[in-house]
Amino acid sequence: MRPNASYFAFTATPKNKTLEIFGEPYQEGDVIKHRPFHSYTMKQAIQEGFILDVLQNYTPVESYYRLMKKIEDDPEFDTKKAQKKLRRYVESHKYAIEQQAEVMIDHFLEQVIAKNKIGGQARSMVVTSSINRAIQYYFAFCDYLKELKSPYKAIVAFSGEPEYNGQKVTEASLNGFPSNQIPDRIREDPYRFLICAEKFQTGYDELHTMYVDKPLSGIKAVQTLSRLNRAHPKKHDTFVLDFQNDADTIQMAFEDYYRTTILSAQTDPDKLHDLKSDLDGYQVYNKGNVDLFVERYLGEAERNQLDPILDACATIYVDELDEDGQVDFKGKAKTFVRTYGFLASILPFNNTNWEKLSIFLNFLIPKLPAPKEEDLSRGILESIDMDSYRLEVRSAIKIALADQNAQIEPVPMIGGAHMPEPELDRLSNILRSFNEQFGNIDWKDGDKIRKVISEDIPKKVSLDKTYQNAMKNSDKQNARIEHDSALRRVILELLYDHNELYKQFSDNPAFKKWLAEANFDATYTPPQELQERRGNR
Repeated sequence: MRPNASYFAFTATPKNKTLEIFGEPYQEGDVIKHRPFHSYTMKQAIQEGFILDVLQNYTPVESYYRLMKKIEDDPEFDTKKAQKKLRRYVESHKYAIEQQAEVMIDHFLEQVIAKNKIGGQARSMVVTSSINRAIQYYFAFCDYLKELKSPYKAIVAFSGEPEYNGQKVTEASLNGFPSNQIPDRIREDPYRFLICAEKFQTGYDELHTMYVDKPLSGIKAVQTLSRLNRAHPKKHDTFVLDFQNDADTIQMAFEDYYRTTILSAQTDPDKLHDLKSDLDGYQVYNKGNVDLFVERYLGEAERNQLDPILDACATIYVDELDEDGQVDFKGKAKTFVRTYGFLASILPFNNTNWEKLSIFLNFLIPKLPAPKEEDLSRGILESIDMDSYRLEVRSAIKIALADQNAQIEPVPMIGGAHMPEPELDRLSNILRSFNEQFGNIDWKDGDKIRKVISEDIPKKVSLDKTYQNAMKNSDKQNARIEHDSALRRVILELLYDHNELYKQFSDNPAFKKWLAEANFDATYTPPQELQERRGNR
């Protein structure tokens, strides 16, 4: 960074890189931390009326469902992939979309329009997880609004020309007007519902209610829900109806940014030595490859002089490394390039070997194919059908945030991973496990213990800071140790509300072992996958 220039960053959700580049370093014990040189916090902005508190009225919606086997055979499938496919199948099922659309519309008409929110001008946004899901919702909204003979209409917003039911569609073909008119049209009657797939990130004044059907966490959760916070003279509250997330996850996301956000430590440049050593050890390239490539690249050589060097290294990668080696090498190569690029912008490096390797890997990575992985869950959706589905809207709650500064972790330096071994099981067992987790309940009253085991405990354990840190920075064995400690703490919290469950955990070793293993499988995420999730946000 130039010493004679001033650099300023304005953000409501500072990332670790932002704080390390622009923040003021200060020492606390043996650790160098970074803080903003000035902050106008979310808390202060809410208190002074410049934005609204979007967590005042947060309502989670629980969904319960059962699937059934519709074939006589009992084939084997990859358990983890099958469970994910089954979840996606249920959530995108036409009946499920219709039921959720009805809940959203009924809520908006009864709780927003009927109560004259924003002087009768209130609008809503439906946040979806994919373009296909947004289009499904659009048609479900159109059908139900027509059935109700409602004067209101929905607009759908997405990018590109996806194929839906065998035909290419666009925003304009569905809405009946050009895409560039959406921001103005949503402020005019009869339009009251804006159904989005990764669009309209900033919100607008008349937006009062948000319906969330998309997993959210961290910065993404804060940025998404904060579309509601725009002030308006007649806007006194907001409302969130969430079909995918829970209050604990949303609270954890917002607490990092409610007051001043501090970087807990600096990125350690010495870790680049370890990454380079690991990459060199795979012998996919050698020093001669790197030096020759960089020399030609800086000499502005044509691609036909550069590609043969890269292709030879890519051939070694494919022929000499097994699947685990390929995953580990490519993951660490990406981490090296990303981290070096960041550190080079804030530190006076003079390491030509790192600079050369970074240039070389930038071009090599796109040449490295992902390992071929057979889909051992293929065919499972053709073997099952929906048996039953029910939604349960919970009471609205106010999510209270801790009145204290928050710390976020520095740029992660863990790279690489390995291919997971598929766990095969019979279709009947996969469905039994799925239904036990999501739907094996009395459809009138519900089984609270089953929900506590399958949903509440995993959520609480996964939010444990020590366990999260172990997943980020330790191996699987150490993460399991921290998981078991977190699980014990969560079970202890349940002593008064679920004494029978606490006694089983304390007195029944077989039950304790089963619960610990099942919960660890449900909550553990390898460091590389965590890193990729953060990279995709």
